[in-house]
This record gives sequence, C-alpha cells and structure tokens, in this order.
Amino acid sequence: MTDPQKRRGISWWVALRAFVWSIAFAGTVVGYIPWRFFGVTPSRARPAGPSGVAGLLAVAVGTALMLACIAEFVVSGQGTPAPMDPPRELVVRGPYRFVRNPMYLGAMLALLGELSLVYSRAFAVYILSWFACIHLVVVLYEEPRLRRVFGGPYERYTADVGRWWPRVRRTPATPSDERPPR
Repeated sequence: MTDPQKRRGISWWVALRAFVWSIAFAGTVVGYIPWRFFGVTPSRARPAGPSGVAGLLAVAVGTALMLACIAEFVVSGQGTPAPMDPPRELVVRGPYRFVRNPMYLGAMLALLGELSLVYSRAFAVYILSWFACIHLVVVLYEEPRLRRVFGGPYERYTADVGRWWPRVRRTPATPSDERPPR
C-alpha cells in the first residue's frame, strides 16, 4: 500500500495509457458490442418513465464509478487497468475500499442501465455471460496474481473487503457489550 507521504505526482504518461486502455475496454464492452449486436441506440431507447430514468441513472453512475476506479489506478497504483500494464501499488482507496472489483461493477451497472433502456433477451444473456466470464477471470487469474505480487497486504485486504458485495464490518464485542449469563 502506498504511504501518502511517499506518493509521487501523477504521471501523465500513465494517465494516457490508462485512458486509452479504459476506452478500449469500456468502449467495447459497454458501447460497441451493445450497439452493434443488440441495437442499443438512442433511437431505440425508452428514456421516459421510471425504468428509463433508472436506466439513465444507472448508466451515469456506472460510468462515474469506472472513471473513479481508473483515476485511483493512476493516482494510487501508478498503473493502468490493463493486464500488461498493471498498478505498481496495491489499490485499496476510493471505490476499492468497499469492494475489490468496483470497475467491473461499474460496467455491469452501465450495462444493466442500457438493458432497461432497450430491453432485449439476447442483450440480457450477453450481460449475464459477460459477468460470468469476468468472475472467472477474477477468480482464476487476477486474484492469484495479486496474491503473488502483493502477498500479505492483499490477503489482509481480501479478509476485509468483499469481491462483489461490500462487507458489513462488525466491531468486536467489548466486555461491556456482553450480557451476563442468566
């Protein structure tokens, strides 16, 4: 983990690489594939009504979450989301304080928002299939790699932060919290 006192300034070269990689990933998964294969276009979208408003909100929040994750990779991790150019430091700040994979969750939220705007069974199957593939990538590749690279700090992080769902942190019981037996 990065000590805030030792943190370097933002590398604009790293930021550019992160931006390009992220546009390629998000642009393909959340933009191009839904547009090209499932007809997710503004002309087909139904933005009126509760599901349309919820869909637009989900796309906006998902996009903002992905951007926050990319920024955290650049600033805290000194790297990019790309597997060939990963962060040099373990990223545990920002959205990563709550779940270990917020960037994928942001993409999922944006996809679900698009689905509510332009419903298609085939698109729903794509979203579920994409998430199943991402889950396998996380479990079979990303987590073992992070364990090898970051060791103990990553183990502590996984004990405290859930993979897909935030964990409710319970404070340990103190003697004053314990009830005497009856």
